[in-house]
Amino acid sequence: MEEVCKFLKDAQTYYLATMDGDQPRVRPFGTAEIFEGKLYIQTGKSKDVSKQIAANPKVELCAFMNGTWLRLSGILVRDERLEAKVHMLDAYPSLKAMYSAEDDNTEVLYFKDASAVFSSFSAAPKTIRF
Repeated sequence: MEEVCKFLKDAQTYYLATMDGDQPRVRPFGTAEIFEGKLYIQTGKSKDVSKQIAANPKVELCAFMNGTWLRLSGILVRDERLEAKVHMLDAYPSLKAMYSAEDDNTEVLYFKDASAVFSSFSAAPKTIRF
């Protein structure tokens, strides 16, 4: 899991796919943090992506860097605990201009039943499950 988180941080931007009914939706994200042994991301509850995850928590993300790409699929689980929100906002202080751990908008989610596949054109795929 640490390798997956490092790749996402180093790539800086990854693309998260959700479902909106029968329509796939993809958008850029940039948060990835390990907290209490789980890989977390962050968004706002007021965003469409939050509503899509609530309706169908199965997601996939993709990041690309230096000829290698990562595809991570799994189920996102909302964590309402203040400690999880504080941890994420402390890791990404620039988000504090838009979010607060105490507001009702900040949403942190962790991956459950995750499968991460690192691929490139020059090496065999490597799979990590957590």
